[in-house]
Order: sequence, then C-alpha cells, then structure tokens
Amino acid sequence: MTSPELAPEITRFYSETIDEADRLTTTADGRLEMVRTQELLRRHLPQPPARVLDVGGGPGAHARWLVKDDYTVHLVDPIPRHIEQAKDTGATVELGDARRLTGEDASYDVVLLLGPLYHLIERADRDRALAEVYRVLKPGGLLAAAGINRYSSLFEHAAFAHLHKEAVQVSIGGILRSQIHDGKKAFTAAYFHSGEQLRNEVAAAGFEGAEVFGIEGPAWSMLAAAERNTGGDFRDSALFESALTAARMAEPYPELLAASSHLLAIGRRPA
Repeated sequence: MTSPELAPEITRFYSETIDEADRLTTTADGRLEMVRTQELLRRHLPQPPARVLDVGGGPGAHARWLVKDDYTVHLVDPIPRHIEQAKDTGATVELGDARRLTGEDASYDVVLLLGPLYHLIERADRDRALAEVYRVLKPGGLLAAAGINRYSSLFEHAAFAHLHKEAVQVSIGGILRSQIHDGKKAFTAAYFHSGEQLRNEVAAAGFEGAEVFGIEGPAWSMLAAAERNTGGDFRDSALFESALTAARMAEPYPELLAASSHLLAIGRRPA
C-alpha cells in the first residue's frame, strides 16, 4: 500500500524528530503511561486468543506485550519507520490509515485506537476513524481509544520550568483556547480532548457504555519535573510508585480526569 495521506509535520515528527520506540520506556512519566495503559486494557480485554487490531500502533509497544499475552495482533500505522520497527513484535503489520481500514466487516474482537484520534485535527476525520473501528469490530467487540488531555501542555510546560516565560505562556494559552497544537514547534500537529468530548465522540459513533479514564493520573507532571530538572532516573523510585498509586486512586473521581496527560475511552459495539 502507498503511504496514507498524512499532514507532513506528523510524518516528519515521527520519521525524523523523535523515535517513538523509546517514548514509553526511557522516562518515568512514559513508563507510567505504559503501565497504566496495560492495566486498564487488561481489565477490559477478552481472554486470549482474541483478535486485536492495533490502529496507529506505532513501533509496536503495545502489540509486543499483547502478543506475549497470547493475543493475535495486527498492527496498522501510517509511518513506514514504525512499520519496520514493529516487524519484530510478533504481530502482523500493515502500512495504513485509520480512516480507511482494510479489515473485513466484524472481523476483530478488539480495536485499539491509541494514537489516531489526537493526530486527526478535524472532527470529521475522527468520526471517520471511529466509524471504521465500528465496522471492523465484531458485535460486542471492545474499543479502546486514547486522547491527549486538553490541559496536558499546561502541566508539561510547568514541569519543564519555563511556563513563566511570556512567549511560552502565549503559546500554551493558544493551545488551551483552541485545543489544537499546530505542529510548528516541539510536538507535532495534535488535537487535545476534554474527557467529556472524548466520551461524546465515542458514544456518537455508536459505542455503548463509553467510559473515560485518566491514564497517568494527577501526579505524572511531578515525575516529569523531577527527571527534567535533576537529570535523575525516577523510573524505579518511590516517587514513581506514589504517582502510580495516585492514578489508581483518582479513578472514581471524574473531576480529576483533567489532571492526566492522556485519556482512555473504553466502549463496545452493541452485541
């Protein structure tokens, strides 16, 4: 398949600027995202061997552990570099677009959409991706869709200790108002959801029982601040364990959704 239509800044960011294969393992807040995503998914996944479609699965960070858990995984991603990196996960891989999946109707037990929704700036594109997920899921099948929290950039740049600078305040203020990062500096083009918006988009696509979880919880930026400002490694520390505990304890309190860096929506195609 030829490369999918993708904003050039997104292709450039994942092909040249960062190596996504390292993001969930090299920092404490990245590891927190990984651990929490795993435990939230394992809480809802059907028993293996179920068929999982990992859409926007990147280099295969989640495909790898799902295969080890005995799931049958097919990974789709629009970045050729990611497809090459994902070939050693044990999953089958395909260069593709979340808006135009090649899977047959009602052919998967689970679809993961852990990246596409925040890189599809327009609501119509996000709706199209969710409609494709609905199409390829079996009746009763599970959707897990991630979003970047609307306020994530505020916490992140405070942790980086430069939010007090006027230029940064102007930039972050624009993101908070528009919910869009334009991709011109640092991060790539992205849409930032509130918990309610993510839940409503999933529900509007026809998924039942849509529920949204805060992935990292309210203390993730403390981990980011500790590492960025001391140069230390906090991936295996009491601070990490406390942040993980905070994420778990925050789950019953929806007002704390706004403190996570990422959100995870869980829903099901009607049986």
